[in-house]
Amino acid sequence: MSESLLRACVQVSTFLGGGLLTRASGFLFARDGRTWLATSAHVVHDEAAGHLPDRVGVALHVDDVDLTRTVQVAVPLYANGVALWRQASDTGGQVDVAVVPLDAAALASSRGWEAFGPEHLEGALEQVEVGEPALVVGFPLGFHDTVHHLPVVRQAGIASAFGVRFQGQGYFLTDARTHRGTSGAPVVVRARSGPLAASRLPWRLLGVHASRMDMGTRDRDLDESLGLNAAWYADVLLALTRP
Repeated sequence: MSESLLRACVQVSTFLGGGLLTRASGFLFARDGRTWLATSAHVVHDEAAGHLPDRVGVALHVDDVDLTRTVQVAVPLYANGVALWRQASDTGGQVDVAVVPLDAAALASSRGWEAFGPEHLEGALEQVEVGEPALVVGFPLGFHDTVHHLPVVRQAGIASAFGVRFQGQGYFLTDARTHRGTSGAPVVVRARSGPLAASRLPWRLLGVHASRMDMGTRDRDLDESLGLNAAWYADVLLALTRP
């Protein structure tokens, strides 16, 4: 059986009508008897870029031993013209995180998936130090184990003061090599003590990877990319999944 962390993460495919638009990353989040797909908000709706899908698709494992068996789940983004996905804003503007409710019947047909919950969110912000190693779990450029439908993991480091909103926005920085397709991936660190460390999913959920950071003044001939990324604080999920 694969690690539970990998089975909590899914590839997110976006569609409009019968056409595939993009592929990104996401993960499952469960609270109060409901399970949600969490990803970047720009994955489900990006008006500026003309990216306006009407549904997304994810593959869920139906067996926790035979990982080659999955079920494709179609997740509508609208019902009667009303958005089903939720997004938040704060004093810094729009937060690039969204959640979409998953159908309970579709979830019941599979049992190999895992989900984060409120207990995985980091409450003690001072416990996360700058430079602390972290993982970004996703599908860079769509790359993954296509036989077992599992994501890959990139090493990352916390690159800004955790708990201090970088430039007044609701995100922190990570130092990691990332690619298109990683948007919506969870940023996690291993739980080393307490009840969470002994649970089925012993990972602290710090953030949701959104995008690479760059400087508009960078000389593209002389200067390399910063190699830094924006990750939105994961505690926004509490507001987004509130009944």
